[in-house]
Amino acid sequence: MPNITPTKQVLKLADALTKRGVEFQMEYWDGHKHIDIYIPKDNLYIEVDGVHHVTNHKQIIADFNRDYFSFKDGYFTKRITNELIDEHAEEIADAIAHIAENAPNKLGEALLKAKIVP
Repeated sequence: MPNITPTKQVLKLADALTKRGVEFQMEYWDGHKHIDIYIPKDNLYIEVDGVHHVTNHKQIIADFNRDYFSFKDGYFTKRITNELIDEHAEEIADAIAHIAENAPNKLGEALLKAKIVP
């Protein structure tokens, strides 16, 4: 597994989450890939992506596959572009902190109850 240096956007979001008391790990290795920010108690992966993740069709397909397999393993992935972090880090951190505080591990249970996932 290569040593990954967090981008300035990952560091900015991490700082904002830390100020809100969210417990997370940066550059988490899940055995297959690095996750920019991992919130263990909610099985939440946060990926801070460059614009090519929304403009390059091959990257979009790769991300669909990665997210699908993470979901099958019980992890939810939220992808946020660098540009959104640059402009809205505080609001994004507020939303993520709200999820971490109010929905620990309940996201999957709600989907199962609604029969949205197998």
